[in-house]
This record gives sequence, C-alpha cells and structure tokens, in this order.
Amino acid sequence: MIKTTGKITPLIFTIILCVSFHSISAQELTTGFNEHEYRELLYISAKTNTPDSIVFKIPAPEYHSLIYRSKIIGLDNRWDLWINDSHTIAVVSIRGTTGKPTSSLENLYAAMVPAKGELVISRTDTFKYNLTPDNKAAVHIGWLLNMALLSKDIIPKIDSLYNTGIKNFLLMGHSQGGAINYLLTAYLYNLQQNDVLPKDIRFKTYCSAAPKPGNLFFAYYYESVTKDWAFTVINSADWVPETPISIQTLDDFNETNLFKNAKNEIKKLKFPKNLILKRIYNQLDKPTKKAQHRYERYLGDLTSKAIRKNMPDFSPPEYVKSNNYVRTGHTIVLYADKKYYEKFPKYSKDISTHHNFNAYLYLLEKR
Repeated sequence: MIKTTGKITPLIFTIILCVSFHSISAQELTTGFNEHEYRELLYISAKTNTPDSIVFKIPAPEYHSLIYRSKIIGLDNRWDLWINDSHTIAVVSIRGTTGKPTSSLENLYAAMVPAKGELVISRTDTFKYNLTPDNKAAVHIGWLLNMALLSKDIIPKIDSLYNTGIKNFLLMGHSQGGAINYLLTAYLYNLQQNDVLPKDIRFKTYCSAAPKPGNLFFAYYYESVTKDWAFTVINSADWVPETPISIQTLDDFNETNLFKNAKNEIKKLKFPKNLILKRIYNQLDKPTKKAQHRYERYLGDLTSKAIRKNMPDFSPPEYVKSNNYVRTGHTIVLYADKKYYEKFPKYSKDISTHHNFNAYLYLLEKR
C-alpha cells in the first residue's frame, strides 16, 4: 500500500504515470449498480470514517490503496483519495458525521438555498456554484457550505490524476458524506458542461445511507443528468435517509398546479360558498407555511449564528422559503426483512444500529 501523505508526491505521480500508460485500458467504469463495486466502496468509506472501521470490524478494501487524506476542513469534514490496483480508477471518499458538535451542526443547518448562486465563505473567499439551471431548485445550506470547502481540495487532485491518464472516478459518501456527495456530483457535472473539467472524465456516484439533499426540482435535474451513473443506497430500516423533515407547501408545486389560481376562483363564487371554501383553503395552506417558516428560523437563522462561531467571516445567504426535501437519485433499496431484524433489533437503543456499515453490508450480501 502507498503510504498516506498530506499531498500527492512526485514519487507517487511517477508510479501512477508509469503504470497508467500500459494499463489504462485494463479497467473502465460501466453503467448500472454494481454490488461488488459498492461493497468495496463501503470498505473504503469505513476507513475514511475511522474509527468506524475498527468499531464495526470492517475489512480493508481489497483492490484499492489510499494515496491521500485531507486535513480537517470546515465543520470537521475530511476526504480520502484511493487508487485501484490497476491505476485506472480513483475513488473520492467523503467522511460522514463525526462525534464532534460542529459536525452535527452541519446537519442541523438545514435551511434551503438556491441550487445556483454564491456563498460568501469569508471576506476574501466567495464560492460561485451552479448545481442546476432550474431556478426553483434548492439544496441544504449546511452540506452545500462544506461541499464548497471540500471541492477546493478535491478538484486539484482530480486535475492532477487526469494528467497522469486516470479518467475514471468513483464518488463515495456514507451518511453525511453521501449528502455532500450529491452536491459534489452536481457541481462536477456543471464544471464539465462549462469546460472547467475535461468532458471525458467519467464520474460514477454512490450516495450510501444519505439524507435528502434538496427539493424536488433539484432531484429532477440531478436524476436527468446522472442517469444510470449515480445511485442512492438505502437500508429500509435506516432513519437517516428519512431526514431532513420535509414540509411541502402550495408554493412547492410546478407553476401549472391546480391551486395557483384557487383564491381568485373562490372569490368568484357566491356567498356563502366563497367564505366556506376560503376558510378550508386557508386551513390547508397556512399550517404548512407556518411550519416552514419555523424551520427556516430555527434551522437557518438561529443555527447560522452557531456556524459563525466556528467560521466568523461566513455570511449567511438568503434562504429559499421551502423545506420540501425529497429522496434523490436512482435508489437501490436494501430491504430489511424478518431475518434482518433478528440480527439488528428493530427497537435498539443504539440509534446507529440500522445506519452503520455492518447493517448495510449484511443486507448487501443477502441481495
């Protein structure tokens, strides 16, 4: 195994370069969910999420070596870079939630922001991003902020490996790492479309045990561009993919929805039908909007103050008035049946029972 260092050294580049020229065609990424590929990525992700690999006794990756581990970035984030044995495929592995409060704070910072715009990270650092051309698309601000910080370290490494002949990249994240991975994937695709990254780089994404990253319009675009190259893997007993809490208001529908002109149509009705229907309409509409406003206040405005204690120069953006989080990506369900619950109790006091690597590996083997 190549020793891990804080950077990709000239020696490592020389090794990769020499091997790549005669083996680059030996292995290519293919479309579709691959169980063996995902299993290996779980092994890699467990190592990235140390000490999970020790606690859950996860085997070491069989076909990959670690060549780079980043420093701690942002709200206790980190990522690894792995290379397969034939030096034809690289793996970007993003760490999930850690035991530090700042890492959980990133998850709680769950207000939505536009899927394209700018983040003022500091007085000298403004991150411009475009995850989708759809103006109605919105994403989780906490994971977007940390994707922005991680991408500044990830993209130069992708460029460097591309220059050695490596054009195939697997993007992996488990839990919070999976949530960030959605946004990173969308960001990288946009960079390719704008010729910032070479178009012949092939990205294949696995978001494992991941929460919901954004609203329906982000999901639509993400799924349309990634097609059969991006997968969301979920244990049906896992509670984390059910988060963040979703609140759908009438404003979250497409413009042609049935309710758009409902108020005007109700006004045209004769008394007392107009008053009765107006009352019913308000009883259906107002509670969801009030709930959304509360979530934006607590998980946006108030949480951003705690974020700024860790990142003093960060300037919170204007939030989208939506919390319509949806499951995103081509979903692979690892279904928890009776035998599964015999091994992993349904009512375990350990909240990570159905979320950890062992649970996912067990269901993967059954599949």
